[in-house]
Amino acid sequence: MRLKDKTALITGAAGGIGSAVVKRFAEEGARVILSDLHEDGCQKLLKEMEGCAGGIITADVTKEDDVVALFSAIKENYGRLDIVANIAGGDFENQAAVDEISYEKMSYNIDVNLKSCILCCREASKIMMEQQYGRIINMSSLVYRGSPMQFTYSAAKGGVFTFTRSMALALGMFNITVNALAPALVEVPIIKDAIGTEMWEALKEDCASRYPLGRVGQPVDVANCALFLASDEAAFITGQLIEISGGARL
Repeated sequence: MRLKDKTALITGAAGGIGSAVVKRFAEEGARVILSDLHEDGCQKLLKEMEGCAGGIITADVTKEDDVVALFSAIKENYGRLDIVANIAGGDFENQAAVDEISYEKMSYNIDVNLKSCILCCREASKIMMEQQYGRIINMSSLVYRGSPMQFTYSAAKGGVFTFTRSMALALGMFNITVNALAPALVEVPIIKDAIGTEMWEALKEDCASRYPLGRVGQPVDVANCALFLASDEAAFITGQLIEISGGARL
């Protein structure tokens, strides 16, 4: 078991990708700490995984006080923190033209995708530097390269990439690796619910036709990559952004 005796925090744990990461980490022996705004979703997930070691700490990762309290509770209740997977995020200004960018939605996109990552990394580093060990996995996106209809989301995800590199440079001496994931389109309920079944099927078909592997991503595709980066198999990999894209944008 690749994560035996490791303690792992997964933010956004109730979402499609977050829940897949929780399951893969637990399957490989980790004690998982689930954090999300939606405690009911976390409770349901833990019930599905009978015998799984771990717990739930509800937090709004866009709020500094919540993030500080989250990591304080982890230190107090678990004693150490080996892995952090910062999965929480989402695009809250999708399909907005450049001349229609909303200050409110822009601010929230940056808060939930970039600031939350910075805050969680800051607090995780305090614990990990002390114990001289850590694995941090951040969530970027393939649109870190730029997108004509996802301006503020792509800017935030680009920021996650550069912040990840900076953290890797600073934390390597403490035996802490910091890497980022950049998925292409992944089939998750939040997207399907937001745009409706008909539009989702059209989008899925269009993307699959353009991806060399001929399909869109599944949450487990992202979770498997997160698992690798969290394991000691990836001990000499840091500061990297790994595209989980089926070959999109080659």
